[in-house]
Amino acid sequence: MHAPDRRKVMVVTGGSRGIGADIVRLAARTGYKVVINYANSATAAEGLLDELNTDKTVAHAVKCDVSDEPSVVGLFAEAMEVFGPVSVLVNNAGVTGGFSRVSDVSARTLAETMNTNVIGAFLCCREAVRQMSTRMGGVGGAIVNVSSRASQYGGAGEWVHYAASKGAMDTLTLGLAREVAAEGIRVNAVAPGFVDTELHAHAGDPDRANRLAAQTPMGRPGTSPEIANVVLWLADDAASYVTGAIVAAAGGR
Repeated sequence: MHAPDRRKVMVVTGGSRGIGADIVRLAARTGYKVVINYANSATAAEGLLDELNTDKTVAHAVKCDVSDEPSVVGLFAEAMEVFGPVSVLVNNAGVTGGFSRVSDVSARTLAETMNTNVIGAFLCCREAVRQMSTRMGGVGGAIVNVSSRASQYGGAGEWVHYAASKGAMDTLTLGLAREVAAEGIRVNAVAPGFVDTELHAHAGDPDRANRLAAQTPMGRPGTSPEIANVVLWLADDAASYVTGAIVAAAGGR
């Protein structure tokens, strides 16, 4: 992986815990200035700042609900003010909405899931494009959306609502990649399979990733650092001819 220019600035939504936190760690280690977005996990975000900002400031945390338009505008304005124009956006913030069959799902769960996973991703992409696009005076950049293999398998019996939101993210990835390719912006997605993170515990089934790992050809769940490696590759100039790709990181599933 190429060492990024020290001026490169990455925004990671949902960056205080799980996959997001490992993306932040790897980005900071490889030379990015990183803006950590969090919605509720202030303690985790502060802990990550303490871990990373030992010799100099390489990370900055911003509280923001990505489903709230003014908050997203503020997030990107603060990123610009603290570190300069954003060159990489990682849309990692997401919620599962918990487990529910379609016959039982509530309108509130649907709204909360779509507001964060779909509307939030759109809003963040919009603000990133406004800073990156050569058509708008920027110098280009990269967007990496964190999708899920659930978008292809459907989440039957558990979370079709979550899978549908990730399907929308896949479509956003494909469409936006074509829309801004001539403006110096690459847009890709990584689609994790079963990854051993807090997400499953928050949904009410902490051992889910390990239990279902038998369904993968590799026979084990993935880890957050493994997903972070894919994200950083997609963000890097090493992937300079890759756009509109949805990369499965799912142990063969």
